[in-house]
Amino acid sequence: MEEKGDVEEIVIVGAGISGLATALGLHRLGIRSLVLETSDSLRAAGYALTTWNNAWKALDALGVADSLRLRHDRLAGNVTFSAVSGKPTSNLLFTGHRDQEARTLMRKSLLEALAVDLPKDTIKYSSKLVSIEEEAAGFLKLLHLADGTILKTKVLIGCDGVNSVVAKWLGLKKPSLSGRNATRGIVTYNDGHGFDNKFMWFFSKGLRFGVMPCNSNTVYWFATWCPSKQEEEIEENPTKLKEHILSKLGKVPDQARAVVEDTQVDAFVSLPLRYRRPWELVCNNFSRGNVSIAGDALHSMTPDLGQGGCSALEDGVILARCLAEAMSRNPNGEVEDKEEYKRIEKGLEKYAKERRWRSIKLIIASYVVGSIQESKGKVMNYLRDNILADSLVGVLMKISDFDCGTLG
Repeated sequence: MEEKGDVEEIVIVGAGISGLATALGLHRLGIRSLVLETSDSLRAAGYALTTWNNAWKALDALGVADSLRLRHDRLAGNVTFSAVSGKPTSNLLFTGHRDQEARTLMRKSLLEALAVDLPKDTIKYSSKLVSIEEEAAGFLKLLHLADGTILKTKVLIGCDGVNSVVAKWLGLKKPSLSGRNATRGIVTYNDGHGFDNKFMWFFSKGLRFGVMPCNSNTVYWFATWCPSKQEEEIEENPTKLKEHILSKLGKVPDQARAVVEDTQVDAFVSLPLRYRRPWELVCNNFSRGNVSIAGDALHSMTPDLGQGGCSALEDGVILARCLAEAMSRNPNGEVEDKEEYKRIEKGLEKYAKERRWRSIKLIIASYVVGSIQESKGKVMNYLRDNILADSLVGVLMKISDFDCGTLG
């Protein structure tokens, strides 16, 4: 049997946005954690993400916002177009609108910013969790890794995405398929891309297409669509996938179309979109004893409000704060195992209480907005382009008006 000294304080599974944000928050508060990452390096999958007000408040709390602001331009507004008519349906400048701050961050840049201040031994790469076991006394979790290693921990946090081993152990189902796919790409222009600093959305029958500048040289784009049975096979062929996306764009400006044309076929990333059914978070506990989840493992959602990464940062700040409060030591000495376990349990329950309804709201809003934006129906398309455009952008602004608070 391993000695007490071999027990980890906190193990976080997954070095994605929520995992690294939680680890950094804990580090800022003087608490060590160990992050287990399946890959052999930081993952850059996903290319880029839009960070809204709520994300910047979390990044400020974590102490990494300023360095990221220097490398990524601020978006001045949001423009939506009908790809059927080619005309704009909404044009919103962020200036004066709740002081909205939005930027498109390279995912790699964000992960590196979260990881750079962590102690060197915090992230353990090539470490895949395969199963979880409870110690006989019930206070510790035994983590079985793919290489045969067994770790003991006082706290286990699953930030391991839609295929979360930790969420499965808690009794949650794998997030459901939405029936939609997302194709993404990124292009760098050595002489500058020439786009205004605006987030551009284009909507046509069954397609949602977006173009976002990251800085003066790099542009990120995405397309979400509902594949038919015949179209599902296209994803296996990058050349056909590129041709398919271009054929569905409709009347988008030549400059926006060129972004897809200029993307190398081997740089296309296409995946089915999944979401956590919201009633699962109503009916089930995602915190049990000294185990909980965050990020996509908790609230996987469709990307229609750009809140997946933003909410993962919220999770990290709130989770770190709740755990730090729970794991504070008795000034007269070490607390007993049972007492500490109870504190941890209460701390994670507090975290779950704070995140439950926010997560449910984000999942539902993203799904509903996406369904409207990507509708194939003539009536809904007319309403979207002529009546609902400003309202849909308003939902995006309102949902990002959230403050996760500070670490302290």
